[in-house]
Order: sequence, then C-alpha cells, then structure tokens
Amino acid sequence: MASENTFANPAPLGFFGFGATTILLSLHNAGIVDLSTVILAAAVCLGGFAQIIAGIFEMKFKNTFGATVFISFGFLWLSFAMIWLLPGIGNIQPADPISMGVLLFIFGCFTSLMFISSLKHTKILQILFILVSILFFLLAIADITGITILKIIGGYVGILLGIASIYGCVGQIINNDWEKDIFKL
Repeated sequence: MASENTFANPAPLGFFGFGATTILLSLHNAGIVDLSTVILAAAVCLGGFAQIIAGIFEMKFKNTFGATVFISFGFLWLSFAMIWLLPGIGNIQPADPISMGVLLFIFGCFTSLMFISSLKHTKILQILFILVSILFFLLAIADITGITILKIIGGYVGILLGIASIYGCVGQIINNDWEKDIFKL
C-alpha cells in the first residue's frame, strides 16, 4: 500500500532562511549596520537551522540537489556563528582573513558547480546561484587581499541576493496556493 505524501514543499523555508539572513549579514558587509546579536541569532536560527530542516525534508522528496545545497548552506551559517562567537568564550583566536577567504572561496567554487544543476530548475534559482557565486568570490577576494571596497560591493550583491531569495520563497508559496504562476520563477 502506497503512503500519501503529507509533507509540504520545504524549499520556501530554505529560501526564506537564506534570504533573510543574507540580507542581514550583507547590510553589515555593506557598512550599513554593525554586526550584532540580531545577525548572529539569524545566522543560527534562520540561516542555520531553517536551511538544515529544509534540506532534511528535501531528502524525503529524493531531491539530492536541494538537500545538499540547503544542508551545506545551513551548516555554513552555523560555522559563521561559531567563527564570530568562539573568540568571545575563551582563549580562541579570531578567524584570520586568509582562512576566512579560503572558506568563502571553497563555497564559491561549490556554488558555481551547483549552478550547473540549477540549469535544470527555475530561472530564479539560476539567478540565486549566479549571485551567491559572485558574492562568495567578492568576499573571498576582499578577505584575502584586504581590498575593503570588494566587501562593500559584496554587501550590496548580498542584499540583492537576499531579496531574490525571499522572492523565490514567496513566489513558490503564492503560486502553490493559487495553483497558477502568479510569480514568475
């Protein structure tokens, strides 16, 4: 006897968690706001846990792409939170810019390769992967070279990326609820 799927699409949760957290951190990278507990909490809860949960549920749908991306990015957000918090709780040195740049470069490469899989999906997903690849490489180069304008530019790219991700979230929900393509995805 086949069981009926009773799970909702987890992708909007992942898109929102990623988008909201990316906007918050990007506002900091652009020099608009200070790094605060709001950004740290969002990195853990929205960026980390929400994306990991979305990724685990993507596994239920046998969506290797969605599961891998959401879980990887969720743990990246948790890593960011640890990088920011650990120096404050003991004799742990803050992350050096080169190491941070290498981490961002690795994720830039991963994201660029995942763009290939995004070509089998929606246009908004392709746009997100292009923007996040650009963002990671800008921030990686900024950290490795110390060219601060690249971090600021990355901040504005990240704000656009976060808005696009939330658009993808809202579009999926509204299109599903209305059973037609109101939002072009």
